[in-house]
Formats: sequence, structure tokens, C-alpha cells
Amino acid sequence: MVQLYNLHPFGSQQVVPCQLEPERFCGGGRDALFVAAGCKVEAFSVLGPELCQPRCTFSTLGRVLRLLYSEPGDYLVTIEEKNQATFLRAYVNWRSKKKENSRVCIRMLGHHLETPFNDSFRDQMSIVEMPLAETPLCISCCPVKGDLLVGCANKLVLFTLKYRSVSDTLSLVDFERSLIVHIDSITPVEISLCLGYIAVMSDLEVLILKLESDSKHPESAYHRPHKTSDPLRQAVGLRDESPQLESDDFVFCQKPLELLGEKSEQSGLSVTLELTGLTEEKVKDFHVQHLLYRRFTPDISSFELLGDVRLHSLQLLPILHTGSLASDEKHSSQEKDLLSLFCFFSLPHVGYLYMVVKSVELMSVYQYPERSQQAALTPHFLHVITSNNLQCFTVRCSAAVAREEDPYGDSTMQACPPVSMDVCALRIQLFIGLKALCHFQNHLILLTKAVPEGPPQRRPHFRKGSTLGKLRNSPAAEVGWNLYVVNTISPVQLYREMIEYSNTYKMTKTQSCIHLLSEAHLLVRAALLDAAQLEPGEKAELLEAFKESCGHLGDCYSRLNTQHCHLALPYYKMSGLSMGDVLARRDWAVDCESQSYEKGLLFYINHSLYENLDEELSDQLAVKVVEMFFMAEPKQLPHILCTPSMKNINPSTALNYLSKLDSSQCSPILVTLTKAAMALKMGDLDMYRNEMTSHSEMNLVYGFILEPRLLIQQRKGQMVPTEFSVHLKDTRPGLLVASILGLLRNSHIGVEEADSFFKVLCGKEEGATPQLLVDFWEAQLVACIPDMVLEELFLKLTTQYIWRLSNKQAPDTTPLRTAEDLISACGHYGLVSPWVNVLISCDPLPDKNYAEDLAKLQSLICGPSFDIASIMPFLEPLSEATAAGLSIHVLCRTRLKGHEQCIDTLLERCPEAIIPYANHELKEENRTLWWRKLLPELCQRIRRGGENCQLYLASLKETLSVVAVELELRDFLNVLPEDGTAAFFLPYLLYCSRKKSLM
Repeated sequence: MVQLYNLHPFGSQQVVPCQLEPERFCGGGRDALFVAAGCKVEAFSVLGPELCQPRCTFSTLGRVLRLLYSEPGDYLVTIEEKNQATFLRAYVNWRSKKKENSRVCIRMLGHHLETPFNDSFRDQMSIVEMPLAETPLCISCCPVKGDLLVGCANKLVLFTLKYRSVSDTLSLVDFERSLIVHIDSITPVEISLCLGYIAVMSDLEVLILKLESDSKHPESAYHRPHKTSDPLRQAVGLRDESPQLESDDFVFCQKPLELLGEKSEQSGLSVTLELTGLTEEKVKDFHVQHLLYRRFTPDISSFELLGDVRLHSLQLLPILHTGSLASDEKHSSQEKDLLSLFCFFSLPHVGYLYMVVKSVELMSVYQYPERSQQAALTPHFLHVITSNNLQCFTVRCSAAVAREEDPYGDSTMQACPPVSMDVCALRIQLFIGLKALCHFQNHLILLTKAVPEGPPQRRPHFRKGSTLGKLRNSPAAEVGWNLYVVNTISPVQLYREMIEYSNTYKMTKTQSCIHLLSEAHLLVRAALLDAAQLEPGEKAELLEAFKESCGHLGDCYSRLNTQHCHLALPYYKMSGLSMGDVLARRDWAVDCESQSYEKGLLFYINHSLYENLDEELSDQLAVKVVEMFFMAEPKQLPHILCTPSMKNINPSTALNYLSKLDSSQCSPILVTLTKAAMALKMGDLDMYRNEMTSHSEMNLVYGFILEPRLLIQQRKGQMVPTEFSVHLKDTRPGLLVASILGLLRNSHIGVEEADSFFKVLCGKEEGATPQLLVDFWEAQLVACIPDMVLEELFLKLTTQYIWRLSNKQAPDTTPLRTAEDLISACGHYGLVSPWVNVLISCDPLPDKNYAEDLAKLQSLICGPSFDIASIMPFLEPLSEATAAGLSIHVLCRTRLKGHEQCIDTLLERCPEAIIPYANHELKEENRTLWWRKLLPELCQRIRRGGENCQLYLASLKETLSVVAVELELRDFLNVLPEDGTAAFFLPYLLYCSRKKSLM
């Protein structure tokens, strides 16, 4: 369906003062228009104040059949006919042609001139002759690289643009015949070339190919024919090769067919590549990829002549990455710069627009109200001419490009009108006798020829304020033909008119308003695609229009209750409007009268508030938001009141709305906590206590999980504790720690964010660690949170314990759990070995806090999950001079299997602990240390005497008791010291002998 609007995309026109009736014409880059008539080509200026002024004239070899300009290389290529012979010629350096009779250099393709080049040659136009074995039928130039493609019967010839250096300061534009594409059973009527993509069109067939090199597929060789697989084509023969099958009584018509992607190889067309200029390395992997084949069949029932039903206006339109092209035209852009490519072709009453990069798909179908003669596609519009009308249709290229750049573009942050949106006609402008159309830059070139016996030619009517060129009194005007240059108005000017036009639909037809605003939005997007070519002022104006269009679209979608109402959010985000600006744009009087608020507006406000914006709404707007959600979505009201943007809400007003909520509309626990927060804000502690005591602590934790912003809010990207959190820190720190732990378990907050929260809450510097944070770490171990990294948590706790013990630093608040609590509740805290208590009793501890930290550290080291090696580098501050430090070091060495070193240390520092240590640690594989290490050490120290001799002696007796039980008599005798007295060891020898006899 095509919608029609009466807008004014055409701003002014001017008549081109041609001397002869134009036969062919084309645009020349940014500043020239070429008109061919007879054996002469006239160039006119179409830039600046000299619009439509003659620039130069040069003669051709014969009558010009085809005429085309290439901006890369700045050359004009023609197909000329003379004496029933056809020639292909390229006119280079035409800008230096000042006079028609000035000298011209003619050279053959690829041939070097033997005459030495001088400075005069630099200012001389040259003509490159390109001989062909077949008659050239059509031509196309790559708009990016400047390569030339020539269509002949059943073949295409590709000429690569070259720059041949003839001196240090001079290079010549030349061509190299590099490739021939043989396409059997199709005669090209029109062709198009762009960055390796080739489109070929016959009367009723379209084929799109891609020439590429793929080293991964050597089997796809450059000689790759596709055999005919169409049974109907095989049955009736080829159209051009079997005329005998057609008669006056029968017309053979094949079925309509559309093949996309790889399926297009089944079209029955044989495609073969013949390399003529590429090197052998490139030949190996060069092949053809089929993208699209479409075949049409004339509708016999329409009573139209079959010869009049044929395709026309084939065109490939590239969209490149903004600013990707090099400034030097000698260095052409590579294919990687191509962002999207579109192909257009048309039947007399229907036009088809395809996207052919990455995936091939039909984007839009254009239904013309009248029979079309020619069409021109641009990134902004599709221009179509009929016999008496110039029509301007919208296109979806910018929408397709937006999705090509970001396939997931439709999100909460950005959006774009869909490609599938109905196209519309912006204008149908009257011109009498339209014959041909050409477009370049912001100009449309129209050729009109009036019927001699018809009424006098009418001038097209333009809107008020248009700059109309005056008709020149020339002999050509009396003949009945004219060549017009019609200028399209600037995108911003047309955008303003579309916005003004959309106001007529604003309050009545929302969908129509959205459609027209979407067209305006896409128009600005299309203009921004070529941002590198815009002046800074133009770009700034377009960007402002882009944001404004997003705001208008947001306004429309915010008034919807349909499934598309969510688009209000991304469009408002793209507009740059703040939430206050959006609310200020609303007509609250109308909303209050209807007592209803649309889903689009509610969706936008709800999501904006959930994004923790730094913006704070005024008291009046905040009250309006509360009223809106109380009426439309009461269950969201507590969540809305907890957002940072609602900071300025009057707490008494908020409590008034909260008290009206029914328990079935919202969670009672969440309502209670929100009331408590508002009571704190008012300073009413009695109300606060009443609310907090109405639920158990477990339920309160659940309430905080439902709405984390009661405790934590984000401002300028930083975690900020709320007033509620500060109050809980001073009054109920256990509830606060449990609540933050609940947020962590439910992924409402990260580990680093939680650590930062406690540091900010307790007012500690970056390096300091408050006790509340240590309590939180301990609570994480107790809770055993899934996916928790134990090593990092162990490291945090042990380094904090060690720092406090080494600096004798007491915690800033009372710890929530003792060592006994942690051992009972957490499997990661193990029972402390008995010998550790004996060791600690040798040296009194400073205070209770010190003892608790030491017990927690010892218990953690004794736990089953702790990695001792990770803590060893951090033990240096904990001196072994104290019993506390010694216990930690000995515990760590024991866990690392350093029992012999531990025995030496305990015998030297605390002999009382050696037997408890041995009983607890020297088991299983360490059992032999009783007689290999401990027994000899004790005997040696007893012999040396000293103040600890009695302790050593008592330890020796315990050791001998164990050794006598464990060893046989002979083994026991072997381990006894050689210089010992038999009387001392006699009781143990007797015990060993009795044990032997009993066995």
C-alpha cells in the first residue's frame, strides 16, 4: 500500500540552454551536466551562481547511443555509432577543453604514446579508444572505484581503471581489460556495477552476481559454468536462438520466478568467467557468487502489447561507511568499506527494491498510479516519471543501513522505523511530455517533449517561496522540447514541512502521525549517512533535526496503548530530552480529564526511573508521577518512590498514597519498608519503629531484596547508601548485613559493589576496612553463596585478621559473630587443634578482640577449604616472637607438611605443646616421626640439660609409650640411643616383650 502526501520535495527549476534537441544526458559528479545531440556533447555548470551555464563543447566520432560519467577518474564514457559501426570511447581530462576546435589526443586502450609528454599535454583532453570484438549494448561505471563494465550480447566485459604514471608530476587515466563474464541465453539491456557486484537486466529477467576471490574454496574455480536446469527453458529453447518456435498464433511465456541467494544458481543461466588481465595468483580463487535471479511474465489479460511490458531503470545503489573513502581519488575504497547495497528495477506499473549485502531480500514494492517510463533511486527518495508526472516516493535505505550496522538496534536505548513500513508518495508534480530522467547530487534532469497538436505546454507549479528559473528565449523552446534542472530542497527544509504536516494527524490519527514522522526521521537519517560530505553547520542542523524527530516519535508512541508503545523509551533516549522535559511536554489537563494514562508514557517513566538517572524531578512533577502510577499501576508505586529521581517528593504526600494501597495491589512488606523510609525522611522515629517491628527480620530482608534502592542508590555512576542504610548501620547492623547478602545472592549487586558500599557507608578511606565489611565477608562464607570465589574471600579475611593482629588494631564496631559462632555455622571454619591452645596459654593475649581475631584466623587455617600456600606471603608482619604469631606460623607449616621443622620450633619455644602436637599431627604417614625425629631430639636435649629438662623428660616418657606400642622389640632396640642406660628404658623393653608374648 502506498500512502500519498502533498509535500514539496522540489524547490526550483531551470531550463538548460541546449543548442540542439537532447538525445542523451547524464550528470557529471557534483558540478556538471553532459548533453549529447548528434555528434556533439555539451557540458553545463550546475554548481553555484553559474547554474546551467555552458562550460565546454566537444565533438564525438558519431551519434551517441549511451552516455555515462564516472566521478572516480573524472571521465565520460560513450557508445557511439557511425556508418553502422559502434565504438566505445572514454573522454579524459575533459575539463581542459575550453574551445570546441582545440586539439585532442586520441590513444588506444593500454597503449603508451611515443611522443614525449610536455606541459601542454597536461591541459589537453584525451580520448581512449576501447576496441571490442562484440557490439557494445550498454555500459556502467562503479561509483566507488571507477571501473567500467560493458554489456554485449551474452557477455560482459570489465575494464579496470588504472593510473599510469608518465612523469613525476603527471599520470594518465587508462583502462585494463581484466575480465569477461559470459552469460549464455541473456542479452543485457541494462547493467550496473558496484564494488564487484554486477546486475544484469534483459527485457524480463534480472540477474545479480558478485565477483569475489576466496582462497578457502579453490574448487570454485574461475571457470565455473552453471548448466541449464530449467526444464521449460530446455523444452522451448532460448529466446534468441529459437525464433522458429514462435509464430503469429503462439507466444511461449515462461513462469514467473524468483530465486534468492544460493538458489539463484538454479536459474538455468550459464555463467563463465574468462580472465584477461589478472595475474595467475588471483586467477586461482576468482569465482562468481549468485545472489538473485528474477524472471517476469507479461500479463496477457491486461491486453497490453507484449513488447511494451519490459523492465527498465536497473540501478545498484551503494551505502558506504561514513568517512571511509580516502581523499585521494587514485586510492579507491576497498570492498570492506561497503556497508549496504541496494538494487532497484522496475516494470511499467511496479518497482522492486532489494537489499543484496549479507542477505538478499525484497525490501519494498512500489505501485505506480500510472505507467512509468524511467526511475532513479537515491538514498533519500525514488523518483519516477510517467508521461506527464514526476513522482517522488520514500525509500527505506537508511532504515536498512541502521539495522545493518546494528542488528540489535531496537532496544531500550535506540530504535529505528522498520524496513517493512509502507512507502509513501510525497509529491506528484505535473510535467507535460516527460521522456527521460537523470539524477545526481540534489538535481533532477528532466527531458520533456510536447505533442505538437496538443495544448500548449504548462509550466509545473511549485510551492510558494520556490525559486523558479526563467525560461530562456531560445529556438529550442519553440520546437516543443525542454531540458530542466529541478533542484530538490534540503533535507532539513523538507523535514520541517513534514513535521508541520504531521500536526494535522496529531490528535486524531496517531498511526498516520507516526508514519509521517517516521518518514521525516528516515529522511534525516539518510542525509546523515553521508556526513563526511556535509559542512559543519549542515551536520549540526541535521543532528538537531534528528533529535527533534526522535522527540516527536516518542510523543506519539507515549500516547499508544498498543504493542508498540514501548518504542517511546528508545526514541526519547535518542532525543536527548530529560525526563523532566518529557513530562513538561505533556498536556496534563487532557490527561486529568480523561483520568487515564497511556501505556507508552507509563512504560517510559517506569524504565527511566529504573535506570537510576541522576536527574531529580521537581516536587510538582514527582507528585504527578505518583498520582499517575497510583491510578494506572499501583503495584509499581513503592518502587517508583524509592528511585533517586523522586528524591524531592513530599514524604507526607507519599505516605498518603501508600496508605491507600490495598494489600492485594502490592507486597505488604515492601509497602512497610517504603513507609519506614518516608518516616525516616520526616524524622518520625516512632512511626519508623512501628513499621519495622510489624514484620520479622527474615521478611524485612525479603522486602529489601524486592527493592534494593531502599538501601543502595546510584548517583553519577557511584554506589550511594541511603538514609535508611545509615540508620540500620547504627541500630540494626545485622539486618543490614543480611539484606546486602540477600542482594548479592539474588544478583542485585556485585561483590565489588558491596565492598564499596560498606566502605562508603562507614566513611572509611580506600585502604581501611570497617568491621561491618568483615562481618559481611564472614556472612558470605556462612551463607555459601553459589559461584562464590572462595580464594578471594579467604584472602580478604586472612589479610584483615593478620593486619589487626600485627598492629593490635581493635575493630571499629562490635563483630556480629564470634569464632565459636563461625565454627558452629560454617564448614569453612575448622576446629582449632588442641596443641594450639597449649601454645597460646604460654603468652597472655592483649584483649578479647585480639583473642577473637586470632581464634578466627586459626580456625580458618584449620578449615578444609583453605589454601595455605596463598597466605604465606602475607605472614611476614605477624612476628613469631609472640605466641599468637608462633601459633599461626606453626599451623601453616603443619598444613604444608613441615612437621620436622615444627617439632624443632616447639621443642625450642614451647616444650609443653610438643606431646599434644605429636598426638594430633603425627598420625598415619607421619607416624614414623615419633621415633625418627621426636625421640632422638628429646634424648639429645635431655643430655644437654637445662631449665626445660624436666619437660623434655616427661615428653620422652610419653614418646616412649607411643613408640613401645607401635614398634616390635627389635625395632624398638634399634631406635634407642646407644649411650642410654638400660635401667631407664627397661620398663618399655619389658612392655615390648609382654606385647610380643601376648601376640
